[in-house]
Amino acid sequence: MALQLRVYVPPHPLIKHWLAMSRSVSTPSVLFRTAMKELGRWLTYEAVREWLPTEEVMVQTPLSPSPATTIATDVPIVAVPILRAGLTLLDGALEVLPNVNIYHLGMKRDEETLQPHCYLNKLPEKFNPQTRVLLTDPMLATGGTLVAAVRELTQRGIDPSLIRIVAVVTSHPALQQISEAYPNLTIFTAGIDEQLDDRSFIVPGLGDAGDRAFGTA
Repeated sequence: MALQLRVYVPPHPLIKHWLAMSRSVSTPSVLFRTAMKELGRWLTYEAVREWLPTEEVMVQTPLSPSPATTIATDVPIVAVPILRAGLTLLDGALEVLPNVNIYHLGMKRDEETLQPHCYLNKLPEKFNPQTRVLLTDPMLATGGTLVAAVRELTQRGIDPSLIRIVAVVTSHPALQQISEAYPNLTIFTAGIDEQLDDRSFIVPGLGDAGDRAFGTA
């Protein structure tokens, strides 16, 4: 059976609200950063629902022993924000997963060729093959940057099926390219937009997430 890219748009009202705030051109940087943090939190919450490894244990309540389920401590869980915009989602994600290790990956798109190149790579040479990876990037426009980031991870032993991608807005062209390269990925996003403009920005999108968050537009 052929693998198929899984894309989820959670119908949570808070996700819809903060997506609206992030899209609006009148949202100031300070509120835009809040919107990104909240989207990072709620999308991560949805993304880890059936992804986090668990183990069955016994705990002692004030009255008696009780069976319980906890997060497994022997399976590595890491977060990889794609710089710089991926940092805007990280704070919210860390409120859901406070004990993860963080590895930074800097990717920049050439505005003429639209090809991504890596300018910072803090990934280890090799990951434990059971490692779960939460990959954050607000905008999946052409899909090229994400594909390049996943390639860096898979070259270091990461199973694509164990990656969860958190993005605010994705485009149909991006989803097509990602599906062709890594059909067993799973993406959680607040919205899917149809088009790209002549600069390969998502329309309607939300503009440049990094510029808007850091006030450098």
